[in-house]
Amino acid sequence: MAGGLVALLDDVAAIAKLAAASLDDVAGASARAGAKAAGVVIDDTAVTPRYVVGLAPQRELPIIGKIALGSLRNKLIFLLPAALLLSAFAPWAITPILMAGGAFLCFEASEKILETLTGHHAEAEDAAPGDPKSLEDQQVSGAIRTDLILSAEIMAIALSELPDLSIGTQAIALALVGIAITVGVYGVVAAIVKMDDIGLHLARRDNATAKAIGRGLVKAMPVILRVLAVVGTAAMIWVGGGIIVHGMEEFGLTGLPHLIHDTAHHVGQALPVGGPVAEWLVGATGAAIVGLVVGAVIVGILHILPRKGSH
Repeated sequence: MAGGLVALLDDVAAIAKLAAASLDDVAGASARAGAKAAGVVIDDTAVTPRYVVGLAPQRELPIIGKIALGSLRNKLIFLLPAALLLSAFAPWAITPILMAGGAFLCFEASEKILETLTGHHAEAEDAAPGDPKSLEDQQVSGAIRTDLILSAEIMAIALSELPDLSIGTQAIALALVGIAITVGVYGVVAAIVKMDDIGLHLARRDNATAKAIGRGLVKAMPVILRVLAVVGTAAMIWVGGGIIVHGMEEFGLTGLPHLIHDTAHHVGQALPVGGPVAEWLVGATGAAIVGLVVGAVIVGILHILPRKGSH
């Protein structure tokens, strides 16, 4: 018994040493993967608040909690094993899947732009009245379905940053990315959604400074939501276009990617101040133009052409 316990402790110590030796790899991989997925995270943060609009204020945080748990389930139970299987048995499929996801992001962003320009919103909710529980369940399930698409893209982008690591390290890094992104996104969403309630609470206080801050928060809420919508749409176009450009390079279609990279590099080199920022902006703009073109083509195929054919 004692010998078995000593052997077990030795095994635990060996595992701990291995984990400590791999900690830098996991942390670095997680940071790289999370940073690469930042654009999709911005959109996830921008999309989610609309699912609690119109519901009872006291139910907002519980609903966000349900959506966050659903998001974790999406990432850790469904998408993480799928990503590891893909990495182990079909790594060649990662780039096409990423490009398909990038095209979907471009389509969604272009569709939002079209809806803004035309004033027609294809996602108008059915106004059929129902009991609050049914409405809440409907909103939560809709948010989790949307999250599944965005989470799949996040995990695929993260996986693309972890090609040379072991399956175990990939699993830990992806899990850390999934948990960190979920906590970050839904923590920010909760703060945004409750900002007006916090503002109202402060506005009722006797302190003049608190009143001013409270009124400012209430007035800022609609502006913040509009800015988030714009930033989320821009992020989708930029990230989606960037994924497509990178995928073209992977498939040997280097003409357009090199044009974007070379133009960005020359602009950055030509400026005595702010060169790196200008280089990034030009590269991001080039990716966004690609994303906008791809998205517009898909929107045209799925929406505009069928309408013309029906006349």
